[in-house]
Amino acid sequence: ADRSPPWAGATMATAAGEGSAAKRFWIGSKKESVFASYTPFMVSLAAGKLDMDTFRNFIAQDVYFLKAFSHAYEMAEECSDDDDAKAAINELRKAVLDKLKVHDSVVQEWGIDPTKEIVPNPATLKYTEFLLATADGKIGGGKGAGKIVTPFEKTKVAAYTVGAMAPCIRLSAFLGKELQFHIQYEGNGHPYKKWVDTYSSASFEARASQIEELLDKLSVSLTGEELEIIEKLYHRAMELEIEFYNAQPIVQPVVVPFTKLDDATNHLAIFSDFDLTCTVLDSSAILAEIAILSAFKAGQSGTDNMSAQRLPSDMRNSWDALSRQYTEEHEQCIESLLPSEQAKAFDYESLCKNLEQLSNFEKRTNCRVIESGLLKGIHLEDIKRAGEHLVLQDGCREFFQKVLKIKEKLNVDCHILSYCWCADLIRSSFSSVGCTDDLSIHSNEFNYEGSVSTGEIVRTMESPMDKVKAFRSILANLSSERKHLSVYIGDSVGDLLCLLEADVGVVIGSSLSLRRVGEQFGVSFVPLYPGLIKKQREVPSSDSLVWNGLSGVLYTASSWTEIHAFLFGA
Repeated sequence: ADRSPPWAGATMATAAGEGSAAKRFWIGSKKESVFASYTPFMVSLAAGKLDMDTFRNFIAQDVYFLKAFSHAYEMAEECSDDDDAKAAINELRKAVLDKLKVHDSVVQEWGIDPTKEIVPNPATLKYTEFLLATADGKIGGGKGAGKIVTPFEKTKVAAYTVGAMAPCIRLSAFLGKELQFHIQYEGNGHPYKKWVDTYSSASFEARASQIEELLDKLSVSLTGEELEIIEKLYHRAMELEIEFYNAQPIVQPVVVPFTKLDDATNHLAIFSDFDLTCTVLDSSAILAEIAILSAFKAGQSGTDNMSAQRLPSDMRNSWDALSRQYTEEHEQCIESLLPSEQAKAFDYESLCKNLEQLSNFEKRTNCRVIESGLLKGIHLEDIKRAGEHLVLQDGCREFFQKVLKIKEKLNVDCHILSYCWCADLIRSSFSSVGCTDDLSIHSNEFNYEGSVSTGEIVRTMESPMDKVKAFRSILANLSSERKHLSVYIGDSVGDLLCLLEADVGVVIGSSLSLRRVGEQFGVSFVPLYPGLIKKQREVPSSDSLVWNGLSGVLYTASSWTEIHAFLFGA
């Protein structure tokens, strides 16, 4: 069954967490929780395909971790001047000591010698040293507990220490529940069920809530600046947790991050739509607003240009009418292209044929916009300014910055395929991200006289057929000396053919028309994370590719952060 991952609704919890510093810090770490879920270790574990030696190594590192936690609790208790806080810290420390006792018996079940000295790996050492330094009061060049004399200074150190520990407990509870969901249908057949049961249990959730309540209690008397220090410690602890999971030695082939399938001898082509895939608002509405504003400014200044004779109110009415007509006719077009009965199997040929109707509709709509004259008189500088301030979807900016960072190292290139009327708007929006020169923009262009638009559009990308034609052409022109992998990210029916032809098609957003059309032609929509777990179960022992275009399966992602985690990791 389809299920949104728990991180998808994290922003909805913001209001509920406003009064709790711990909850606020956790909500602010949504991105890191996604990255942790998508580590090779976690995906392999969820799939039940994690190598047993890797798991044994992980358990041994966890024991070392717990001993450091016990010591940090002891140090935090010494710093606290509140009896209730001391009691809570002491209780949490006892829980760790009890868990270490249980570990002694459990590790033997997994074939680990509890008497053997545990050598921490660099990632384990990095977190434990960070934690113990925090417990010693060494925060950003701080004094160290030995030199802290006032009770209030000591209380702050207790709060900082708990702030560095809480994310580990909360993240473990989060991952335990996520894993429990994905193994629940396997009964007792999952090799790591006992471990998952521990971290998904009500008792472990109670422990996570307990340390969060303690953090809130210790934070009550702190200043805004001191709370910011805790937030930074919390965030750093989350980053170190991800490093810890990524440091676990994975010996079998894995499906995450996707770029691991791609090395210096291969080529990865990433394609993305623009409107409502990258952006929060549709570019057509933004261009219309610029045109209306241009007319308003021309009317105020009395400038004798193409816009001067048009009233902004008339232009607004014209745009509203065009928008209503587009919405109504688009719905009618979608209805008309749907077959009367749902296909029993994926039927790409019929889908292509029926989408011709949508292509004709989009072309008629663009003719209507050009004939209206609405897009006349827009200054190129106004378009560039609007693009630079365009609001992108959460995580989109970081995604393309990551592409830029790894572009040469992994032979990755990136293409934007868009119906947008004005490619200059797209270019300027990515200039603010810092990667204009590294993106290939395939879109329509405004016609200009000087630097002012004539209202004409150079139309090269108007339909699903135009997009898939450009997609095929780009792949055909790649070097034949390398293997190629393609990923397409989109949100609408216009992206459907490209999504399906790519090796991996990822749908972002919640377009009902896309899902309706796809399902009617036999397309399956699978949430990305469960889909990756299923793929991991299917991975052969060699590095054979498990991704193929035209499989009829598309993956749905709740955010760009998910896509980032899947393709590149943390």
